[in-house]
Amino acid sequence: MTLPFSPYQEIVDLAMRFAPSDGEFSTAIGNLHISRRSKPSDPLHSSYRPCFAFVLQGAKSLQLGTEMISYGTGDYLLTSLDLPVAWRVTEASPEVPHLCLGMAIDSEKLLELLSRIDVPRPAAHTDGQRGMVVNVAPPELMDAVVRLLRLLDRPGDIPAMEPLIEQEILYRVLTGPHGARLINIATADSHSNRIARAVAWLKENFARPLRIEDLAERVNMSVSSFHHHFKSVTAMTPVQYQKQLRLHEARRLMLVERLDAGTAGHRVGYQSPSQFSREYSRLYGASPARDVDGVREMIAAE
Repeated sequence: MTLPFSPYQEIVDLAMRFAPSDGEFSTAIGNLHISRRSKPSDPLHSSYRPCFAFVLQGAKSLQLGTEMISYGTGDYLLTSLDLPVAWRVTEASPEVPHLCLGMAIDSEKLLELLSRIDVPRPAAHTDGQRGMVVNVAPPELMDAVVRLLRLLDRPGDIPAMEPLIEQEILYRVLTGPHGARLINIATADSHSNRIARAVAWLKENFARPLRIEDLAERVNMSVSSFHHHFKSVTAMTPVQYQKQLRLHEARRLMLVERLDAGTAGHRVGYQSPSQFSREYSRLYGASPARDVDGVREMIAAE
């Protein structure tokens, strides 16, 4: 039986070889990884950093704040700043596993490229748009991705060729339909850039008490403008963003460092154990102890 031609076949074959089983796989290209799943998953909580993520097979959905984003074969997700999300694989099977290629976006490389190319400054109304968006990958972008993956079979070529192909991918994204989101994040004094600076501060200081007035002043915005643009970009209020950072870190402390719930909650900034347990249960669907026990049982079963 002859299978119909698939424009994704070469890239899928390459990805399957370098991700031979379920899981997350680093590659010889430092900022490139491949994810593989052979069945749909339960929601998983994590933080997405600035990246280009291209779905080769299957489908995935994620929740950003109250917003649901779905993407599948041939789509790429562009994330322009650090965002806490809940994601799940929605389409996958042993015969056709979900495959996703992720390339971290280096801010210094992005700025260096923007200094050398003539990309029109985005219109004012595009500033403050959501920091995460899905697009269909055009042929030119997919061609660059295929060439990047081919380098894994020629590791000696990686030092010379990888920077050029990575630059091409960034260029295709920047000149694509939503490249303005990346440009705004990188443009000094844009609202998006100021929100990105606020996000960076929150990630470093999430355990500290948060005064919105102080953070707005830190990034030179009025409180009302800061609230509006922060929610536009992240789909969350600053307090909701901080809460997710705290709870993600508390979960990591309990799972990896085996701290008890009270100690983990206090470590991330909670003064009230009952408030920590209540907010943890709301996010993860179970109390800290039950959730951590369930995750450990799932890991042991695998």
